[in-house]
Amino acid sequence: MKNLKVITGILAMTFLTLTAMSCKDAKKEQNNDEGHNTEMNHDNSDGHHDSDKKEMAMNSNQDGNAEMILKDYFNLKDALVADDEAKAKEFGAVLKKSLGNLDVSKHTEEQQTELKEIIEDAVEHAEHISESPMAHQREHFKILSKDVTDMVAITGTANTLYEQFCPMYDKGSAWLSKREEVRNPYYGSQMLKCGKVQKEIN
Repeated sequence: MKNLKVITGILAMTFLTLTAMSCKDAKKEQNNDEGHNTEMNHDNSDGHHDSDKKEMAMNSNQDGNAEMILKDYFNLKDALVADDEAKAKEFGAVLKKSLGNLDVSKHTEEQQTELKEIIEDAVEHAEHISESPMAHQREHFKILSKDVTDMVAITGTANTLYEQFCPMYDKGSAWLSKREEVRNPYYGSQMLKCGKVQKEIN
C-alpha cells in the first residue's frame, strides 16, 4: 500500500512537470508568434503557400498582378507596424513598381478607367512613402490603403482580407490585413493593438 502511494505520488509529480513544461513551450511559441510573425514571413510558413495562393488566384479567375500588389502592400504595412522606416521606404518603391505593372485589360472599359485612376493615385503615394520619414509615410499609407481597397473591390482577391480601422489616427483611418488580429501600422509599437475589424472581404 505504501509503495502504491509512492508510485502514485511520483506519477502525479511527473504529470505536473510535463504539464508545466508544455504550457511554458506553448507560451514561448505564442510569444514568438506575436513578436515575430509578421505577414511577411507568415506568408512563407510552408514551402507551398505562395504557389497555393497563385493557383487559387488562377482557379478563381483573379488578377495575379493584383495579388502581387497586395503582397507588396502587406510587406509595407508590416514595416510600418514594426516602426521600420528604411524597410517601409524599400517596400514603398517595390509597391510602386508592382502597381505600375497591373494589367487592367481583362476588365470592362468602365472598370479599366476606374482602375487606372486608382493606380495613378496609389503610385504617387507609394513613391512618397519610398522617399519620406516615418510620420509622412503613415500619412500617405492612409490614402494608399483606400486606393488598394478600391482596387480589390474591382479585381477581387484570392484570400480573405480584413479591413481594419483605427479611430485615433487622423480622425479615423483604415487599412487592409490578411490576419484578423489587429496590428496598427499608424502607431506601431506606440499603440500596436489600437483598432478593430470593420469588414471582412472575400
